[in-house]
Amino acid sequence: MKKSDFYYDLPDALIAQQPLAERSASRLLCLDKDSDAIYDRQFVDFLDLLNVEDLLVFNNTKVIPARLFGHKQSGGKVEILIERVLNDREVLAHMRSSKSPKAGALIDLDAGFQCTVIGREEDLFHLRFNGEQSLADILEHIGHMPLPPYIERADDENDQTRYQTVFAAQSGAVAAPTAGLHFDEAMMTRIKEKGVQIAFVTLHVASGTFRPVKVDNLADHIMHKEYFSVPEETVLAVQQAKAQGGRVIAVGTTAMRSLESASQAGSLEACQGDTNLFITPGYVFKTVDAMLTNFHLPESTLLMLVSAFSGYKRIKKVYQHAVVQQYRFFSYGDAMFIQRAE
Repeated sequence: MKKSDFYYDLPDALIAQQPLAERSASRLLCLDKDSDAIYDRQFVDFLDLLNVEDLLVFNNTKVIPARLFGHKQSGGKVEILIERVLNDREVLAHMRSSKSPKAGALIDLDAGFQCTVIGREEDLFHLRFNGEQSLADILEHIGHMPLPPYIERADDENDQTRYQTVFAAQSGAVAAPTAGLHFDEAMMTRIKEKGVQIAFVTLHVASGTFRPVKVDNLADHIMHKEYFSVPEETVLAVQQAKAQGGRVIAVGTTAMRSLESASQAGSLEACQGDTNLFITPGYVFKTVDAMLTNFHLPESTLLMLVSAFSGYKRIKKVYQHAVVQQYRFFSYGDAMFIQRAE
């Protein structure tokens, strides 16, 4: 298939610029697996779609305040977006400035902090933070939440909590696993009280998740790499759910990619490392049976993934319906529940 097969027209007014007052106040579009009927519901109804034998798998990555502002020694403004933390001092990052700084250049950051350009790794800059404070302390002090490019405003205090899931635990992401943003503490409690099992994976979402596909032939696209981890306890939980006839439900495309990346040998295995798994129509899913996900950008790798999962024609119909019914799109938008096409 081609990139252009995944284009759809989206009015700018449907791109959510702010989160709703309550996490669980979103709408929920449901696609019936057998009839292809589309139902418009509320996210609080999600619990009614779950069976006690099911397993929900969440991505417990934690978004770091990865956007920094500063100046070159010459005075030119610099914007830094951390892509990957290498250690307590060094990162790989995107940099925006009038002229790219060279190796050895010093960058003066807010509040008197400073970093040094070590070199380049392809389109990323290798930076080392100077001084005695840890990287985590520096980011906590001067870092901004890395809102995606389609949110056309500066981050504010509300984003510090709302662009973060309530179960975030493992620091390292520079974008939120947005399907998880709909869950509040009350919903998590109701899920447990119903008896539905919960498990976690970790995938540190990178800024490449917003990188456009630049080639029309999907076979020529090079997928960005992201760190992921699937622990043994999650593997056991998946096996138990399958054995009792339950569904493995991925909460978000990142949980999906983690589980499927760990299933490339044919069945799910505990593992960790980098994944650049690119899921397009024709991919044979090995572990996941259903998924909760937000609505994704036109011609994006995430739209290609959900089309592979539930069927290209079905998803095209779903998105047409969502636009007509004025669902809210992207990170702070509404959600949909879909199941794997046979």
